[in-house]
Amino acid sequence: MRTATPWWKNALLALLVVVAACSSPADQPARAPQQDPTTGEVYTPRRVMVDDSLIRGRLLDRNDSVLVATRLQYLLRLPRRALDTLALGELLGWDSTTVRRRIQEALPYKDAYGVAVQLRLTRKEAERVRRDSSATVPQLTLTERYQRTYTTPAGAPVLGYRSAEAQPFFRQARRTGRGRFYRLRNGGVEAYYNGLLTGHRGYLHPLLDKQGQPHGTWAQDTAFQQGQDLHLTLDAKLQAYAEKLLGGRKGYLVALDPRTGEILAYVSAPVYPAATLTAPDQAGIRAELLDSEDLPLLNRPAMLANPPGSVFKLVNAAIALQMQAIVPGSAFRCDQSLVSCVHHHPKATSLTKGLKYSCNPYFYQVMQSLINCVPDSLAQDTVAARHANLTQWRRYARSFGLDSVLGVDLPREAPGFLPTAAYYDKARRTRRWTYRSIYSLSIGQGEINLTGLQMANMAAIIANRGWYYPPHLVRGIGENGPLARFTRKRHTLIDSAHFEALIPGMVAVMQRGGTADASSLADVGITVAGKTGTVQNDEGDDHAAFVGFAPADHPKIAVAVYLENAGFGATAAAPCAVMVMEKHLRGYVAPKRKRWERRIMSRARQE
Repeated sequence: MRTATPWWKNALLALLVVVAACSSPADQPARAPQQDPTTGEVYTPRRVMVDDSLIRGRLLDRNDSVLVATRLQYLLRLPRRALDTLALGELLGWDSTTVRRRIQEALPYKDAYGVAVQLRLTRKEAERVRRDSSATVPQLTLTERYQRTYTTPAGAPVLGYRSAEAQPFFRQARRTGRGRFYRLRNGGVEAYYNGLLTGHRGYLHPLLDKQGQPHGTWAQDTAFQQGQDLHLTLDAKLQAYAEKLLGGRKGYLVALDPRTGEILAYVSAPVYPAATLTAPDQAGIRAELLDSEDLPLLNRPAMLANPPGSVFKLVNAAIALQMQAIVPGSAFRCDQSLVSCVHHHPKATSLTKGLKYSCNPYFYQVMQSLINCVPDSLAQDTVAARHANLTQWRRYARSFGLDSVLGVDLPREAPGFLPTAAYYDKARRTRRWTYRSIYSLSIGQGEINLTGLQMANMAAIIANRGWYYPPHLVRGIGENGPLARFTRKRHTLIDSAHFEALIPGMVAVMQRGGTADASSLADVGITVAGKTGTVQNDEGDDHAAFVGFAPADHPKIAVAVYLENAGFGATAAAPCAVMVMEKHLRGYVAPKRKRWERRIMSRARQE
């Protein structure tokens, strides 16, 4: 019995029937045509599968701009024999260089019909092929299919991909033979939230006229459920801007809202377009990414843990204050015999001055006071005291979310590393190691390793004076909020007063005489609190690091930047961070910094 079809189902059917004729057997005529006894019209019964690719939810940024959605794509299969590229270019409106480049990027691949090349076309290009292909370039095959479409090239490691659409990439990755496939695989939020995005497939049973229009149904439909949209924390414009600043350089930038833990920008560099790993005509580009020694497919902020350098002095200072090893007014001389200090500066007469000048000998002695202080109960055993103090130091440091995963909503995350007393017992082959053998901890080097997420979260903790929400990339699932674990506030074991004591020094870093005074935003009325870091690298140029937040009194953005082999944190990492802060807080960068912006982006494009 023929029944009426609701309006919303007609809209879905109109979408499905476009490709029904060339779809799977399940979408073909289900039984003999039926004739309407009233009108005499003949209708063809169909059984149309509502595939999960069509009902999959969208990805939107924090301002509700669509970043990823399922849309119709036009694919042109080129003939396997000799191809007239000149005629193809004239047909599609491409010049000869574009034709060669597009074919080269696509690369031949094997399918059920042999070796072929597939190119993505726009709707206008597809219409030109439909009109003229048989006359101009014979044996072209134009097909249509629904696939995840990226509206922006930015955010590749965050947006990720559907596993079903990334199979060609997986096959390419396995063929590299370098063992990278399992380390590099990162499906982003598409993979992490796959179950919520997918929904549930079903079947529709329309009666179609000769024009393919539905006229009721011939059987009961199988229920389907639309996948839920994900509202990301990313600001798409800020993300694109940050990616232009890093470009082809190796490193990362993570910016988050310290008040909520929402990640505003998440850059893993070298950057690449988000659609590269699933697009059918990007095999050549994927091969270059897989073979690159710079590992652009490595999700650096989450998966790569490095020594943080001098930015870790903030954590050590907070712990030393908590353990009463120092007070804010503690003064230490810049004794070069202890550890070298690359900055020429006045004497650090307080913690604020020590941070402002980033004096290595100052923080050597801060950590020495912490490790060698002897509690009354251990007064006769300095070996036990050192072990106990290092254990206590690690306990406080771990409360920052270090040496463990923060639980970000991405498929893979590294925990980083903080050494234990037992680790040094084994590494030094004695329990009687001294502070001199572990002093590199005082300047954030040696055995300490932090991820980019942990660095940004560390800045957020200081901005909040001791608490944080776990960093996350999805702020809303359908009509609901984020996952419950991202709404639970976490507290460190450090008193808020000790974090307050760090702020004057971080502000002084950005003022005249500080290590990053050139990156001040005082000219636009924004007070930045920051800390630079230069990480020694035995295998090449030093790495540049910076963490900070703004405005210093009421923080709205915290940023961590790490650039490999870039030199000083003050000259390489800090400018990138403050321009992202200014872009977020004001919407644009002041003319004074446009020269910086052009120079940084130009270098990013060259590398």
